[in-house]
Amino acid sequence: MMNIDERDFRKVDLNLLVTFEVLMRERHVTHTAHALGISQAAASAALARLRRLFGDELFVRTKDGMAPTPKAQEIAPRIRWALRELSGVLFEEAVFDPADSDRVFVLAMSDDVEAHLLPRVLQRLQAERLGVSVLVRQSNRYTVESLLAEGSVDLAIGALPGLPASFHREELFTSGYACLYDGARLGLGAPLPLQDYLALPHLLVSYDGRRGIVDELLEARGLRRRIIGSTTHFAGALTPLRTADVVVTLPHHAAAAFAAATALTLSEPPIPTPRFPVSMTWTPQRENDPAQQWLRTFVRGCLTPVSQEIPLQR
Repeated sequence: MMNIDERDFRKVDLNLLVTFEVLMRERHVTHTAHALGISQAAASAALARLRRLFGDELFVRTKDGMAPTPKAQEIAPRIRWALRELSGVLFEEAVFDPADSDRVFVLAMSDDVEAHLLPRVLQRLQAERLGVSVLVRQSNRYTVESLLAEGSVDLAIGALPGLPASFHREELFTSGYACLYDGARLGLGAPLPLQDYLALPHLLVSYDGRRGIVDELLEARGLRRRIIGSTTHFAGALTPLRTADVVVTLPHHAAAAFAAATALTLSEPPIPTPRFPVSMTWTPQRENDPAQQWLRTFVRGCLTPVSQEIPLQR
């Protein structure tokens, strides 16, 4: 690859290359001046500078106009290519075609969001016969900021409070909490009564093993649930739910996805629980990139309101 010495460009007026290109086409200084919207004297001066720059006459006068020299004919295709490349960089609006691209988009998601969103993403990629693909990186509130800041992901999706204000954010939907259990195994329908909820052993999903918001809400009522195990991933609860007498309380969007794929029972919690926004977040550097703009539009189109997925039985 040729090394570029930026200092060399200080000696060159790139407008001279435009003059050269028009001279190659018009073969007349007067016609060239008219095409460029400059005076004939200015066009003649530009030709003189071109001759000094290339150390060649470039164009010689004939009875039919200005004929290019062998040197001019040699460099003309390269100058034309260079001008087209510059024109594309400077003036053409960038266009991203997902059907003709093999780009891999990297999405940062926790597995509760992944369970809800990834099937929809894959279905739509196949249905629309798109060339792009997605790679999901597991993230949580402790890791997502660094993933975004270092540029290793294109988009983060989740309930992500506390991120820098400089990041761009758009709310996708509002979710809440739901209970998931094997109703057939336990002999329980839905909704799950509070007394059964408290009597059943619970499997906790927690990044650090600490008790969560449900425990705080119960304690505020003077109540306590019995936690017999903990896992760091929501998907890690699926097998225990079908093999042990446990209940799991988790975000509704994930619970609905798991219930749709299994015979597990979905129920509203027996105590009021808060709702929370699930958003997509990206860095300012990705705000105006056409491919990133397409990605965000694509993600929006993959989602419907969570409340329309699997209605909670009441």
